[in-house]
Amino acid sequence: MATRCCWFESGATLGTARTGTLHTPHGAVPTPAFMPVGTRGTVKGLDPDELVTAGTSIVLANTYHLWERPGHERIRDLGGLHTFMGWDGPLLTDSGGYQVFSLQHRMKLTEDGVRFRSPTDGEERHLTPELAVAIQEAFGVDVAMALDECIETPATEDRTRGAMTRTTRWLQRCLDARTRPDRTALFGIVQGGLYPDLRAEHADTLAAMDLDGLAIGGLSVGEGHEAMMAMVDVVVPRLPGDKVRYLMGVGHPVDIVEAVVRGVDLFDCVLPTRMGRHGQAYTWSGRLNLKNGRFLDDPRPLDPDTPTSPANRFSRAYLAHLLRSDEWLGRRLVTLHNLHLYQQLLAEARACIEAGDGDGLERLRVRAARASSAPSAVVAPGRAGE
Repeated sequence: MATRCCWFESGATLGTARTGTLHTPHGAVPTPAFMPVGTRGTVKGLDPDELVTAGTSIVLANTYHLWERPGHERIRDLGGLHTFMGWDGPLLTDSGGYQVFSLQHRMKLTEDGVRFRSPTDGEERHLTPELAVAIQEAFGVDVAMALDECIETPATEDRTRGAMTRTTRWLQRCLDARTRPDRTALFGIVQGGLYPDLRAEHADTLAAMDLDGLAIGGLSVGEGHEAMMAMVDVVVPRLPGDKVRYLMGVGHPVDIVEAVVRGVDLFDCVLPTRMGRHGQAYTWSGRLNLKNGRFLDDPRPLDPDTPTSPANRFSRAYLAHLLRSDEWLGRRLVTLHNLHLYQQLLAEARACIEAGDGDGLERLRVRAARASSAPSAVVAPGRAGE
């Protein structure tokens, strides 16, 4: 087998939790790691240097949105997505399937792929497994995700099995379509809904395929924390130990730490950035809605327990003023703060695992649950796209 362009190097273990390094053409990613979501080639309102300062080592971008605008050929001709967005580190792109399947009233699914009418320009488009690979290879990203069939939750077992088996067939087509395995890795996605037997079956199937990494998809879609972790418990032990494990679209700090404890290596979620733009701050004492009037006279820094946060330079009163005045500085500061907290969370998890500090990891689980909690006075936005 040819040398992989991306590979996982195992590190320390603490029970089922582990550290490691995901090696990519654009650098190494210490794991467990969190990827901020840069949907259209940017983590909204932030520049790459700010992401690095927050502790970010890898960023996720969205295949569907960048395919629609400005187009993968244009990005390729301008030097690839790294050059286009000014990000020198590792990049992962999703397949675009989740976004396409969310256009239920506009799309038609066949075995060949998905046809839909673009909400951007009204043009009819056809996304196939082969095209999903071609787009991501044109971007020149380090990790591409295979196209999978995304379905609603809950769904019947028959419908879930049908989508799962189609995902496997599409994954094989993605593998066959690769032209740049020396530059862009390919991850497969374990599906199976909330059915443990289907999850186990699909994990076993994908574990036997020639993939660079494996993801767990179809979760964090309203099923709740306990159901999510139950599926993680089923899938993770069946995945190869020498491949990176990626839990897609997750989540609150408590979700992330609980998945780390179970052996997951990689995460992404829109929550810290989207909620930051809405004035929702994660702090180690709980989530705060800084638009709430009770903060208008609060002279305290946002969260001294997140010491690297640039928002701590200012008072909660000032942040509340900016947000209520719809000033972009307020959105940026709270977004940056949330990313600093998330990256601090992962750094502390890695440190505990490497030191064999089980008590420290247990304390981090408690703190992460507190950081995820919403006091009764907080109004939190619903889950939606970035």
